[in-house]
Amino acid sequence: MNQYAALLRGINVGGNNLIKMTALKACFEALGFSEVRTYIQSGNVLFHTSETEPARLTNHIEEALSKTFNYFSRVVLRSDEKMKDIVTTAPEGFGSDPASYRYDVIFLKEPLTAAEAMQSVTTKEGVDQAFAGNGVLYFSRLISKATQSRLARIITMPVYQSMTIRNWNTTTRLLAMMEAVNH
Repeated sequence: MNQYAALLRGINVGGNNLIKMTALKACFEALGFSEVRTYIQSGNVLFHTSETEPARLTNHIEEALSKTFNYFSRVVLRSDEKMKDIVTTAPEGFGSDPASYRYDVIFLKEPLTAAEAMQSVTTKEGVDQAFAGNGVLYFSRLISKATQSRLARIITMPVYQSMTIRNWNTTTRLLAMMEAVNH
């Protein structure tokens, strides 16, 4: 069985697309997935499936979510191997100073590449740093100057429709949950 994390875009944010995690879990189980687990309200679902084609799987999930919850579903899918790669290949020191910096991982929906996404991401010197990864961007911002960060500008850009953002703690917690099932 293959294990995946489905990262849903735009649910339970600002009172829009409100979906209870129990209903979300039930939807994934109705699709025939096993060991379905959700993590926090922002739409993170871990599951197992025999399906090996991520693009087909993503389409299948998006269609079911759109139909079940009556919204335009966009999902970024990552295998357990890709999640491990995202965490282990993060830039040196990324996530290591949470008292001073906020750390986010911007997950990119294929076919968007990190190189293409980096062209749309602006940073403010002395506040933000952005790094391209494998299917993700790593973004950090200085907490003491967070109001000057340019991260919020990305949500106004068309490219944002092919992204979903998770903080570093959520990203590493999802990986830990995936690894706990594998051992």
